[in-house]
Formats: sequence, structure tokens, C-alpha cells
Amino acid sequence: MKTLLYSILSISLLFSSCQGNSQTQNQKTATSPAKNIKPVQTETINGLERAYFASGCFWCVEAIYENIEGVEEVISGYAGGHTKNPTYESSNTGRTGHAEAVEVLYNPKIISFSSLVDAYFGSQNPTQINGQGPDRGSQYRSIIFYQNDEQKKIITEKKKSLSQKINRKIAAEITPFQIFWKAEGYHQDYEKRNPNNRYIQNVSIPRLNRFKRKFPNLIKKKH
Repeated sequence: MKTLLYSILSISLLFSSCQGNSQTQNQKTATSPAKNIKPVQTETINGLERAYFASGCFWCVEAIYENIEGVEEVISGYAGGHTKNPTYESSNTGRTGHAEAVEVLYNPKIISFSSLVDAYFGSQNPTQINGQGPDRGSQYRSIIFYQNDEQKKIITEKKKSLSQKINRKIAAEITPFQIFWKAEGYHQDYEKRNPNNRYIQNVSIPRLNRFKRKFPNLIKKKH
């Protein structure tokens, strides 16, 4: 699908930003966040906490978070929908309710959840609905998943502040986390393993570079 989109929208790639196992229950539509559903709190892994974000192509989002100091691992997958065991092909139909998403494993002693949210809003076009750049559809919509009331408050306040700052409505959904479905193996570390891919060259790498220029204080130090 991304190859087809690249062919159709190759001109727009020069001017646009780029754009995951998880399932929400009782979510009726792809773009309507579930209501009255309690979020699932994930367990820490060797001191690492987990956070979940969706903002377009997961190749792009994975690359961005992997470059943030304090982030140990990023996994591409699917989240926010109503079907079990989604695949890349099924999610691309837009009928599963899932969006391409990432699981971020981070050290809270080095990087805060609040800073990860700042990176989220600052690495995309926050006003674009159902997509990022050339990738369009509910499977590319922006979602921030919260696991507790504290995270929800942080996200809500930052979304409101950004909306007031730019005087525009922010597209990102604020959704209780349920389950994360890991994507197929060939999607993992896609940008690192496919640096010469035309989509990576024209969309993902430019998006990452814009993020690096905007948040130099968050980028991993070279040793």
C-alpha cells in the first residue's frame, strides 16, 4: 500500500510529513474512541516502562522514538481497533479499526512520559485527520494511548495547550490502552534495514531529520 501511495503522491512527498499485538474492545468505529473502558496498565520490564503511540506510518514513528535518549526499544504493531490478530493487509483495509502504532520501552529515570508526548506532538502534523503526509486512512490516524489517569491528564493538557497555541483543532485521539498486537517481522526496524527504500528516503528520513532539528535535546548522544 505504501508503494502504491508513493507512486500516486510522489510530488506531495517533498512537502509533507510522514505519517502496530493491541485491541480495544467495544469500539464501534475506526475513528470513534471507546468510551467507559478502563485502561490496561502494563508491567515494567527490568525497570523499563511502556508507552503506545500512533501517528501515521509506523516505520516513521519507530525511527523517531528509537533516536530518543532513554528509549531502549521500539516495536511496530497495531492498536486501537476491534479485531484480534490484525495483519498489515487487514489493517490497510481500514475495517479492523486498528491504526499502525508503536510500543516504546523507555527508562523513566532518563526520559519522562511527558517528554515522550512532547515528541509525539512535535514529530507530526498534529492537525491532519486520518493520516500523516501521503498516508491516508483510519489505519494512519493519530492516537495517544493512556494507561492511567496521570497519563491521561498529561496528554489532555498538552493537547489543549497545543490547540490554543496554534489556534487549530488537534486531530489526535486520546484512548485507553487495551492490547498491542506486534506487527510482522519485516516491519521491525524497517528504516534501519531498508535505508535505500524510496519511501524511507523521501518520507521517513526527512521526517526524522525534522524531528532531530526540532528536539536536539532529546536525541541520543553518540559515544
